[in-house]
Amino acid sequence: MTEPYIDDSDEEMEYLIRYERRKRIRYERQRRMRRRRIIKRCLYLGIFAVVVAVGVTAVVSGRKQRADDILTTVQKVENVTMTELVDALKRADAARKEDTDAKTDESEPEEETPVYSFVSTPDTVSIYSEEVISSNAILVDAGKDTIVASKGANERIYPASMTKVLTALVAAEQIAEEDLDDTFTMTLEITDYAYVNDCSSVGFLDEEKIPVRDLFYGTILHSGGDAAVGLATYAAGSHEAFVDLMNEKLETLGIADSTHFTNCVGIHDENHYSTVYDMAVIMKAAMENEFCREVLSAHTYTTTSTAQHPDGIPISNWFLRKIEDKDTGGEVLGAKTGYTDQSKNCAVSYGTSGDGTPYICVTAGSTSNWRCIYDHVEIYNRYVPGRDGYARR
Repeated sequence: MTEPYIDDSDEEMEYLIRYERRKRIRYERQRRMRRRRIIKRCLYLGIFAVVVAVGVTAVVSGRKQRADDILTTVQKVENVTMTELVDALKRADAARKEDTDAKTDESEPEEETPVYSFVSTPDTVSIYSEEVISSNAILVDAGKDTIVASKGANERIYPASMTKVLTALVAAEQIAEEDLDDTFTMTLEITDYAYVNDCSSVGFLDEEKIPVRDLFYGTILHSGGDAAVGLATYAAGSHEAFVDLMNEKLETLGIADSTHFTNCVGIHDENHYSTVYDMAVIMKAAMENEFCREVLSAHTYTTTSTAQHPDGIPISNWFLRKIEDKDTGGEVLGAKTGYTDQSKNCAVSYGTSGDGTPYICVTAGSTSNWRCIYDHVEIYNRYVPGRDGYARR
């Protein structure tokens, strides 16, 4: 039975209040980060001044100066009045402050990690179509950072393997491009971890030397637990250290209050949770990373030939391959699925409409992998503005 549409102004007001509170928290976090940078700069400046003073003292003490040279220097210093000295110090301080402000204005946008915030508008609608089975969903205009449609967007979900979008993003930020062709030696401990936790696996074997690039593709396309833990271990030295980096990234993205991860794979844990809103934030950040965008957009890939796999291992992003012939009014460019018994089927996708507008769609709590795909098709078709034959509701 179709659920009737209810225009609940109280619910909208409550959502706006929550959104404003989240925004204040993010702004406060940004201010704290800026204060920390200023303190660090002052500390470095103090250390530099001490080093210079010690160096000058050492140089002066090592010189054999004649007494008349020292006397002449003292006399010159005495001729400088206190007022002149104070004025000179003020001018130097003003010039330094002006230079610091100018550098701060120029460099701040580059240093500051973007904190994405998707805003409801008067045109934002609730997703109530009976064709959308997923219990939670959101559609975001990634160009304007506005919420087009949603249901249960801020409710806690278990993200399952959608987690690996953040795994790829954090790893890409830790690994230099020139190291992508470096190799990682797979271990029995990692393959056992994937087996014991019933993870999808690419099929890498113990002692197999795998290019780091292949670990990225194995993590996203095949959702390989072996690839993900191998990537985490290469990037941070251990799985545990990498998870710490993941949660630090959530902090910089401004979503640490509602998302927390305990592993890089998406294995179920009561403390491993997110929201479809937060997963849209993570997907936007990942698609703005050039290498992550490349990996998330790949439909197929064959891993490099190794002694254990001379022909490589062919892998596919089945969400992209299954949705590529469906009419979404545009093109789905990148995606990552997930499934556990607790999360059910979930997915995050990034697509463009016919006019090139970018959109992010996240769903959770669907009944099958195909039903999850059809939920995305329905959401893109029904709620993306301007689709001929479909009405915004």
